[in-house]
Amino acid sequence: MLATKKTPVKSRKSNSVPASQFKARCLKLMDEVRDRRCEIVITKRGKPVAKLVPVEDKHVPDIFGYMNGTVTILGDIVGPTGEVWDADR
Repeated sequence: MLATKKTPVKSRKSNSVPASQFKARCLKLMDEVRDRRCEIVITKRGKPVAKLVPVEDKHVPDIFGYMNGTVTILGDIVGPTGEVWDADR
């Protein structure tokens, strides 16, 4: 049985991959980008055409209940204040 030589997925100098290698190893490269938090540039005929980057894990807070506990109600907020308005005169 012949031993096949595996070609490196990306060179150590640059994080670029030819489109043919990307097509063959897409899922492995996606895992690498996620785990190492690196970027990979996909090239076609030596020219960059796309970039594979990790997704930013930004937690977006839920809008409902976001301000819960930040306001304190002191007294009656619906009843009359006793202040005379110009419209009352």
